[in-house]
Amino acid sequence: MKKLLIVVDMQNDFITGPLGSEEALATVPHVKQKVAEFSQAGHPIIFTKDTHFDDYLETSEGKSLPVVHCIKGTSGHAIISDLEMEDSTVIEKQTFGSLELVNFIESFVDDLHEIELCGVCTDICVVSNALLLKAKFPEMKFTVDAKACAGVTGESHEAALLTMKMCHIDVIEDR
Repeated sequence: MKKLLIVVDMQNDFITGPLGSEEALATVPHVKQKVAEFSQAGHPIIFTKDTHFDDYLETSEGKSLPVVHCIKGTSGHAIISDLEMEDSTVIEKQTFGSLELVNFIESFVDDLHEIELCGVCTDICVVSNALLLKAKFPEMKFTVDAKACAGVTGESHEAALLTMKMCHIDVIEDR
């Protein structure tokens, strides 16, 4: 039985780009350590990439958040260089939560005993994917490491962590 790590949207535009923040940058060493631990233990790792196109500002999300980001083919769309891994599984998602991610995991979920998530933004994409996965696999153990996540604000980060706790997702607050 294995654990799975899902690294959510650790892309240049969310770390140092137009939607970056000091909090997001502070997660990098924690996420890097987590990726190394899972990799050394032989556990699978999936990276998600927020993926938009040139028409972003015309989309529902673009109208609500008019900050062009993670446009496919740009440097902002790339996963940060500290986390680059050869032969890693990457799922490009065009919205907050990814049904493609859920469906992909379904193909090997019987070999898993725990799914851990980390990344950005806690309050948008991390919580969306965590809840989608929990709904699909209600008996699976889910964990989120608070230090390896950052939200849009500190308050919304904490609110997302509380939401996940209320939905029976284990939140690691301190290590």
